[in-house]
Parts: sequence; C-alpha cells; structure tokens
Amino acid sequence: MSGQILHSDPQIVLGLETSCDETAAAVVILRDGRAQVLSSIIASQIDAHAPYGGVVPEIAARAHVDVIDHVILQAMTKAGIGFQDLTGVAATAGPGLIGGVMVGLLTGKAIALARGLPLVAVNHLEGHALSPRLEADVPFPYLLLLVSGGHCQLLRVAGLDGCERLGSTIDDAVGEAFDKTAKVLGLGYPGGPAVERAARTGDPKRFDLPRPLKGRPGCDFSFAGLKTAIAREAAAMGSLSEQDIADLCASFQAAVGDVLVDRTRQAMAAMVLPEGQSGRFVVAGGVAANLVLRSRLEALCEEFGWSFFAPALAYCGDNAAMIALAGAERLAQGLSDDLDAPARPRWPLDAEAARAAPMYKTGRKGAKA
Repeated sequence: MSGQILHSDPQIVLGLETSCDETAAAVVILRDGRAQVLSSIIASQIDAHAPYGGVVPEIAARAHVDVIDHVILQAMTKAGIGFQDLTGVAATAGPGLIGGVMVGLLTGKAIALARGLPLVAVNHLEGHALSPRLEADVPFPYLLLLVSGGHCQLLRVAGLDGCERLGSTIDDAVGEAFDKTAKVLGLGYPGGPAVERAARTGDPKRFDLPRPLKGRPGCDFSFAGLKTAIAREAAAMGSLSEQDIADLCASFQAAVGDVLVDRTRQAMAAMVLPEGQSGRFVVAGGVAANLVLRSRLEALCEEFGWSFFAPALAYCGDNAAMIALAGAERLAQGLSDDLDAPARPRWPLDAEAARAAPMYKTGRKGAKA
C-alpha cells in the first residue's frame, strides 16, 4: 500500500502538525499546481506553557494526545469532505520535540492504514519552505530565509529535495533570541509577538547593541552575543520602566534586522541565478510574522530588483496547511513513504547534510532516499 505511485489531479491531502506546541490539522487541495486551503485548524498550547516561560516537552506531548482527534474532525468538517475524498495523508515526521512528532505521525499512519491512503512523512522545515506557495505562484528556484524559534538558515530552494544551505546560525536561532529577550524583560511567552508590540513605542537607537557577524564574509548567523547584551543592559539598569523596556525591545529588533538584512544581502550576492531570471526571495517561519523585519527584507529585495514573497501571517507559525501542501506536492510527483517512516528530533533540510547522515534517509518511494 505505502509507496504507491500517484499522479492523480487534484490531490486532496489531510495534513497534521505536532512538532512543538500547536496541534494542527488542515485540508489542502492541489490542482494544476495551484493550492487551495479548505481548512486550517490550530489548537494552541500557549496557556499551558506560559507559566514556565517556554515549551515543556512532556506537557506538549500529552496535550497533542488530548486534542488531535478533535482537531482533525474540525478540519474535515470545515473542509466539507469525508475521509473517502482524501487522496493522501501528510504528517510532520521531524524535526521537533520527539514526543509531539510521534503523536502526529502515528495518527497519520493510522488514518493512512485504515483508509488505504498513501502517507507522506514531511520535513517540518520543508513545510515552511513551501508555505508561500499556499497563496502565491512562487516558482523554483528561490532564496529562502527560514527564521523561527529553532531555526535560522539561508537556503537555495531548487525544488523538493533540492535545498542547498548557504548559511545557518552558529549558536542560537533568532526566534530563541526573541523569546529569551522577552523573558529577561518580563514580557511573557511567546516572546516574539511581545517584543514586537513593546518595540512599537521604543527608540531603536537608544541602546548600542552588537550586530554579530555583520559585515563578515559568508552567510552564517550568530545571536548569542546579542541575547547576552540585552541581559547585561537590563541588569545594569536595575529597575526598568515601561519606556526602558520599549527602548530595549526596539533596539534589539533593529539589531536583528540589521543582521538579517546583511546576511541575506551576502546570500543574494552569492546565489547563482539561471540566465535571464531575476531573483526570488522568500522569508518564512514564525519570525517572518514580524512586520518590521518583513518590511526591511522587502526593501532589500527592492534594492536588488528581486521579487519578495512571504506567507500570510496565519501560515508563518507552525500550521498544518503547509504540511498538507508539502504532502500534496510530493504525491503529485509520485512520492510517498512507507508506514515505518521514523519520527526524527533532527532532520536537515539541505540535501547535502541529509545525504551525509544515513539516519536521515527516509525510505521514501519514487525517488532515491
């Protein structure tokens, strides 16, 4: 059953996403290469993790178990279809918190087995990489800046299984830096939206914060020093007023923006484009929802004459619509996975790293693993 070759059009796929602290299900239809989201349901766990200032893996896994059946039923009902209408099931198989990943992947396997449907075990990062294609025609190849709580990478995306990493963080992801900044300043969890809100009334020039690796060769990132600098500034001031917090957030956000723009500029200069083709740039992941950073990257694209793409805000964070789309695009190319596809806490997106590590081979049918 698993691994069968499908080329039917349209593909109607149920997607499941449980890699962190959102339990999500969605139904996406892919017809003639164009996607339509029929439903996208997300059950957030923010309230459960907020008292701890971050995600607690055991709490997350148990919460996924509690609600995943209900979330799937909501997604199917909103889409107005039955399981007999599906052409496949896609579930995140990694990277992520392994307990949560297992919940979604095992649920997807159960549905695929019970209904005789092909399964696609999706790389969560590939879901983010494809997310702008939920609403726009974004042809390959393109330059991708993937920025989230756990990842910060620049990649050339040539197609499915066709990612080349140009740079990545050597320490912390940018989303993690946002979360730690919010925690230091007492802004609560999740940190990214809280810092962005506070920064709106702040002075981005008040604090002279570092811009790690800015101006250096290459496309790698570093945010540990910036995160430490915020903690030191806050500690040196002692009692912080609302304006102090706003100024610290604005200064931090400006520093992050300078780093992202500088590193992306380097990647644009390094990326070899097909003859006669203008550049295409995609920013995706949870941090792509930050409107200030998004606008700065869009301005960079205007400077270079590149097209700018970003997913709608609803699809920047973890969601199952992007997982369903990744599954649908793979099924349209005749790719599916065996039911013994493993859950992975780590799973590199770029093809070179995946080939170098046998543990990351997928068992995928229709193409080389």
